Amino acid sequence: MEKKRVLFISQEITPFLPPSDIANTARKLPQGIQEGGKEIRAFMPRFGCINERRHQLHEVIRLSGMNLIINDIDHPLIIKVASVPQAKIQVYFIDNEDFFKRKATLTDANGEFFEDNDERSMFFGRGVLETVKKLGWKPDIIHCHGWMTALTPLYLKKLYQDDPHFHDAKIVYSLYDSSFNKNWDANFIEKLKFDGFKDEDIAGLKDLDYETLNKMAINVSDGVIQGSENINENLSSEIKSSGTPFLEYYPEESCVKPVDEFYDQIIGELVEN
Repeated sequence: MEKKRVLFISQEITPFLPPSDIANTARKLPQGIQEGGKEIRAFMPRFGCINERRHQLHEVIRLSGMNLIINDIDHPLIIKVASVPQAKIQVYFIDNEDFFKRKATLTDANGEFFEDNDERSMFFGRGVLETVKKLGWKPDIIHCHGWMTALTPLYLKKLYQDDPHFHDAKIVYSLYDSSFNKNWDANFIEKLKFDGFKDEDIAGLKDLDYETLNKMAINVSDGVIQGSENINENLSSEIKSSGTPFLEYYPEESCVKPVDEFYDQIIGELVEN
């Protein structure tokens, strides 16, 4: 029997970024899931504050060279890779000078969220999916961690739904207490339309805020995991009302087994249907 494949997409992974609920879990899970017998790939943005020399990042020439159009502008896609010491896993990095050169992650020196986080999220999600296609690696589970990955389930369900590479993949979204406090660009809907989304695909995403973005991700995913001990109450209610399969919070040190079983449950539903 072929190994099941899990694609991890995270806005943070240690040791490349400081510890957090997202970064710690996105580091712990791939190793544990791989050791449990599944095949994995892991992706994150190559934020400019990541020390490439210390972590020995290097460009993967055969995967780089594509261009992604975001809001009618061409953006070169660069792929880098590094190993996680003592974990026997590799992490792929989505890079681009326009979006990820700045020496910060999601906020500026004053703690203000970047105005282009919407486009950075679009580029990151699409960059991962296009790179996975170029790798020729077909996932059974796609597990997204954090709000910067929340658009990826929407892309998969609405724009990549007929792509044979992702047609059978199940999407799991982990919700954390990391949030943002300002609405995305007022032209965000138009940017999504330019990408090919229909009006009905993105209804309700105008003047998008943190709760709206995550409610969308909850409702288009095949499973939701509570990644932090405490999460937004309105989003917790949304999970219950959505009927989406849900896995409660497990601490980082004990999350691998229940998450692995949750994957099997989600994949099992695919077989039964």
